Amino acid sequence: MSSVRRCSRTACGRPAVATLTYVYADSTAVLGPLATYAEPHCYDLCAEHAARLTAPRGWEVVRLAAEPGPLRRSSDDLEALANAVREAARPQTPRQGRGPDPDSTEGGRRGHLRVLRSPDN
Repeated sequence: MSSVRRCSRTACGRPAVATLTYVYADSTAVLGPLATYAEPHCYDLCAEHAARLTAPRGWEVVRLAAEPGPLRRSSDDLEALANAVREAARPQTPRQGRGPDPDSTEGGRRGHLRVLRSPDN
């Protein structure tokens, strides 16, 4: 048995380089670096299919670039990624009668994404 994972697309035998997962509640497809382990609800894609990926109308595609340098993966990379997308999409309760917290690292919100200030600022 080969240790190289193959593209999940039918009739494609090229080696997988990226993993695709979906967050159905947020209508988001997340394409990131190849996951450490093959997961049953995720799809491994070759470079060609990853580059040509499109999502249904109304869906957002989030493409995560691989970090340069040595590869450091944990056993639950995809689960952590899906949880981060869910957390970012969770509705925030507005602060009533209070302005922005000056000690907060959160700089603003647009849609379901947050802008974080650098800790150096």
